[in-house]
Amino acid sequence: MKKFIILWVSLLACFSTLAQKTPDLEALKLKLNESGSRYFQVTFLNQAWFRFNDNNPGTIVNGSLQNQSFDIGLRRTRMQLFGQITDRTFMYFQFGQNNFNAQYNASGNRKIAPFFHDALGEYRVSFGNQLKIGGGLSIISGISRFSQPGIGTIMTMDVPVFAQTTVDQIDQFSRKLSIYARGQIGHWDYRYILSDPFPITSNGQTPPAISSSFTNFSQKGHSLQQQGYLIYQFFEQENHTTPYMTGTYLGAKKIVNVAIGGAYQPHAMWQKSVQGDTLYQDMKHVAIESFVDIPLQNHAALSAYVGYFNTNYGSNYLRYNGSMNPATGTTLNASNSISGQGPVYGNSYPMFGTGSVVYTQIGYLLPSNQGDLSNRLMPYISATFAQYDRLGNNSTTTFNAGLNYFIQGHKSKLSLDFQSRPTYQINQGEVNAGNRLNSLSLQFQVFI
Repeated sequence: MKKFIILWVSLLACFSTLAQKTPDLEALKLKLNESGSRYFQVTFLNQAWFRFNDNNPGTIVNGSLQNQSFDIGLRRTRMQLFGQITDRTFMYFQFGQNNFNAQYNASGNRKIAPFFHDALGEYRVSFGNQLKIGGGLSIISGISRFSQPGIGTIMTMDVPVFAQTTVDQIDQFSRKLSIYARGQIGHWDYRYILSDPFPITSNGQTPPAISSSFTNFSQKGHSLQQQGYLIYQFFEQENHTTPYMTGTYLGAKKIVNVAIGGAYQPHAMWQKSVQGDTLYQDMKHVAIESFVDIPLQNHAALSAYVGYFNTNYGSNYLRYNGSMNPATGTTLNASNSISGQGPVYGNSYPMFGTGSVVYTQIGYLLPSNQGDLSNRLMPYISATFAQYDRLGNNSTTTFNAGLNYFIQGHKSKLSLDFQSRPTYQINQGEVNAGNRLNSLSLQFQVFI
């Protein structure tokens, strides 16, 4: 870990001298008419992670038992292609890969990672942004701004993934085939989505068997999913070019809002009764949140968020997840770990479940004598407080603290992040909290 910190400090010193001399990069944008109101644009993003991790008990990395590990990976590598091709018609595509490290698909083919994330067309019905109707493969959703985050502008090193409630279960990395309406009317910003979810059997993993103890996504039947999201903006309106929502504007806008969102899918989950009958349950999620992102004196800025989530996947649903997991297996079994809930090894922890979650984050862009975003620092902290039914009286509390060094705003930045996460064990049939484990990660983001 000491070498890891020395590496970060060295990179910080190196880039600080370059930041003041690097000119602002022009967007890769093609004008389709003389005024530029019609255009087509291409962007590229890469987020490389260098991470030291305390592994969960019993973790195996490529056949070897390891308590700690160091890995290098691509958390996200993306290409966006989008544009206003007529006065009212907008198109958007995104292609890329996620969570690509040495352990990616370790027993299969590592070359299958890239795929289309988004492919949609949108028509603006009204004169302004009052009503847009679109459809295709899209991340647009209800529940929360973090259910559809613009990952190139996030403040923390990673998003609160639990807000993407069905990620890689009945969607394609949070994207679904959908039709939607969205718009901005006065202080209001709204979106309504009707989605056609994928079957759980096509997510590339063996679905867990139906259980009498907890629900899982049903492997039979099919139903559409409805989602909605409503925001009240007190000052400026948020960006509305794509359905993605900005993480932090770094003082470029004065945003203060409150929002409510939800998702509903009938008979999305199933469970076996004591008598052996198949029981179906609805999936229902709702969230209330507030987001503040405002400029302050001396070119400083404050970004803060708090949200309450009630996530209902049915009786006792719980799922472990670890971002870009550095491990491949575990020596634990059902007698001493929570079985049937996803991988319990590496950096995984209970991320999704039936219960309630409070998530909050706050960051402060430090003052500067210069007005641009080169050579700037932004410390942040975030916390997730979850109470999932399957874990009984045990809470799931995760903390992150970090520092962004903006070489040139979001286009080029370093982020150092420390995370503390919980572990759990089964003792005599009861779930008990284990030791807390940590990870230290360095991210280098480039984005044009």
